[in-house]
Amino acid sequence: MTHHESHESHESHDGMSREQKRHDQLTSAPDATEADAAPRVEVSEHDGSTRIDILDDAAVRPGPGPGVDAEDE
Repeated sequence: MTHHESHESHESHDGMSREQKRHDQLTSAPDATEADAAPRVEVSEHDGSTRIDILDDAAVRPGPGPGVDAEDE
């Protein structure tokens, strides 16, 4: 079980897990789709260090967009 999964499984006082709340919040906008709630990162722990990886298929990624040189920013 990853660090991320262990936090997702805890339910709050309203009976919703963190993942359920996240999904509910990200899909509640009028034009929202299921894709808006798709995972974008993977969190894991290795030898006491937490690693956060951005998924390859994440729609939004940090850094300059496609076709933009880092020097242009």
